[in-house]
Amino acid sequence: MELTIRNIMPIDLPAIVDLLREFAAFEDLSEYCTVTEERLHKAMFDDNSVVEGLLAFDSETPVAYALYYPNFSSFRGERGIHLDDIFIKDEYRKHGVGEALLKRIAQNAASRGFERIDFNVLEWNTPALKFYEKHGAVYYAEERHFKFSDTAFEKLARL
Repeated sequence: MELTIRNIMPIDLPAIVDLLREFAAFEDLSEYCTVTEERLHKAMFDDNSVVEGLLAFDSETPVAYALYYPNFSSFRGERGIHLDDIFIKDEYRKHGVGEALLKRIAQNAASRGFERIDFNVLEWNTPALKFYEKHGAVYYAEERHFKFSDTAFEKLARL
């Protein structure tokens, strides 16, 4: 394998959307995967962009990606990265791709003075849980992920 990792560029968006859809299928969440190249472009490259990302290649073939954005822990006063997605195509798992992506994200965060990486993992995804724990991540079972979206968000956002 000829692994290379670089920042995602606008030209990569079709490959990223394909990988996102593959990830959604893996997590049995395809019905919720409504991302488009246009929406991803706005999130990553427009004036008010908030998302950054890495794309891993085996030679010229996209095999993995990571999407992340800055966050903040108020109680600890720590700036960090929220790792929204990290996905590796099945045939490239257990070859060091995930570790390489994770290290690049941590190096990126550290170079900006950030002190942490936060993320969520589905309970049933034992391989991912083991991967993150192997690299020293700590799991907080008492925390619960909530979100306001769709109608609930629209109702809150009304002026």
